[in-house]
Amino acid sequence: MPDLATPLIAWYGDNARDLPWRRPGFGAWGTLVSEFMLQQTPVSRVIPHLESWLARWPTPASLAADSPAEAVRQWANLGYPRRALWLHRAAVEIRDRHGGVVPRDVDALLALTGIGDYTARAVAVFAYGERHPVVDTNTRRVLARAVDGRSQPDPPARRDLDAMSALLPPERTASAVMNAAAMELGATVCTARAPRCDDCPIADRCAWRAAGYPDTGDGRRRQAKYEGSDRQARGVVLRALRDAPAHAVPLADVAADWPDALQRDRAIDSLVADGLAEASGGLLRLPS
Repeated sequence: MPDLATPLIAWYGDNARDLPWRRPGFGAWGTLVSEFMLQQTPVSRVIPHLESWLARWPTPASLAADSPAEAVRQWANLGYPRRALWLHRAAVEIRDRHGGVVPRDVDALLALTGIGDYTARAVAVFAYGERHPVVDTNTRRVLARAVDGRSQPDPPARRDLDAMSALLPPERTASAVMNAAAMELGATVCTARAPRCDDCPIADRCAWRAAGYPDTGDGRRRQAKYEGSDRQARGVVLRALRDAPAHAVPLADVAADWPDALQRDRAIDSLVADGLAEASGGLLRLPS
């Protein structure tokens, strides 16, 4: 296994972007909120929402004391709004099970609503300095190219954690920096479509480069088109609820101008099934 940590950590020290969650004292709650928001959402869109969210709910207990409807409303246009509902439930669990303090143990984090392998380890590592592998899409791409000599990573798998773990330095602080550095490299240099290999600090150790940059295929799942999709219809319905007085609208008036009435009804039914909306008395409203 090549030593990727030494050059990556040095490169990160000079090239890391100034992001809110990387600043000293940001805290475990801020880290947890940022990780929820960053799932499938670009950094540039997350930052203003994150700042507004933490200004309104600076602790898990403050969010838990408010309603799920307010969490969904505050989520605004970030997309995948179930994350807002899960984050609210996680805040309630943190308040009730952990005295309002975000746990540092990975298993305790995994037991919270909406938290999977990546988010649990990200909080433990970046908020508390624990030593674990943290693997996101960007990290998987770096591993695929530098270690395995492939042009694109496979879908997420448990072996990704083992591969990253093998690259981590033994010391906890250096290990946390290495995790962040691999993610940063994938986000800014070793990108999916236009990697800047001449700027890469590990180019001389990259198996893909040594092999002549072969196209080994791309097994990643493609996201369906948004325009005209059920996801877009769901977003239109939720926006109508967020913008309405008391966050409630007569069912017949919800997204009444949507061109596909069946799709609109399907969107409403799916939002109710997901707990993102409630229907009663002829009204559709955000969850209470």
